[in-house]
Amino acid sequence: MKLGLIGKFAAAAALAVGTFAPAMAQQASYQRNNFEAAFDSTFGTKKRAPQTFEAVYETAFERRIAQLADGNEGRIGVFAMDLTTGQEISILGDQRFPMASTSKIAIAATFLEGVDQGRWSLTSEYPLLIPVRSAKFSSRAAPVREGNYLPAHELIELMITRSSNSATDALLKVVGGPDAVNDWARRAGIQGFRLDRDIATLVRDDGEFDPAMVIDPRDSATPRAMVQMLGGLYQGRWLSAESRRVIIGAMERCRTGTRRIPALLPASANVAHKTGSLNNTSSDIGIIQAPDGRAIAVAIYVTGQGSRPAREARIASIAEALYSGYTQGSGGRTWVNAEY
Repeated sequence: MKLGLIGKFAAAAALAVGTFAPAMAQQASYQRNNFEAAFDSTFGTKKRAPQTFEAVYETAFERRIAQLADGNEGRIGVFAMDLTTGQEISILGDQRFPMASTSKIAIAATFLEGVDQGRWSLTSEYPLLIPVRSAKFSSRAAPVREGNYLPAHELIELMITRSSNSATDALLKVVGGPDAVNDWARRAGIQGFRLDRDIATLVRDDGEFDPAMVIDPRDSATPRAMVQMLGGLYQGRWLSAESRRVIIGAMERCRTGTRRIPALLPASANVAHKTGSLNNTSSDIGIIQAPDGRAIAVAIYVTGQGSRPAREARIASIAEALYSGYTQGSGGRTWVNAEY
């Protein structure tokens, strides 16, 4: 098979914390357990390491996405799949990035599974959990107080369309916390997903590490894992038809991230998505539906780039290129290896 291009991209990104051996070489799809064990055992002391990516691209489409996802000013992860043909493209698709609020899709899915099983209902009411001011890292979990009670279907709408943290933590408490969401992901067969904290704590303690330079496995996922989750939800693999309608419908009504995935797409494309934002990182994941009926699952995670508007512009340009590449029939597969 003829190779179209071999390129090397160098970026200053750290994969280790503490005493992780700098000479250790791994593939981009590094062994999750080993890395996380090393991180957890030495947490608190950062170590920066150079990172070199060697990629093989077969098509102009792949080369275009790699160019747009050049991470010289911070790590950029992309994974996309045409859900009809299975054609995929990956740029650091197996490297972890902060989920931020993109994790809310998994939290909603965990709750909706419980609805399908008769454990809860969409009309059951739960209180908003509103953060109480506290110092960073002053407690394992940030304090919250109860607010107004709202039915679950309204909480889902708020957490996805407006990215309400208080609504999210309300349902996260109902399902049993981060461990319950991780259990749902494992049962669904999603690898590379990890939720550790509620949103109140995540936001309060944000900024501990620079995600452009350090990979913190807490509350992180790979772009591939998020596309796997999106694809399964869209195709009705894990939820009832009604619960699928609830979650995909809310994503279609998302009001955040107008300058991200939807920004440069034609009006004829329908977007169901969920954004995420934290210190020096911006992201957007979703399903793009083309007029011809094709559905493209996309996860784009951008760190660094100098500013939030710059990160959002990068997301928009990558999404446009992905949509154009797939709808024009040039979708393909990219292999990205990494040496650390």
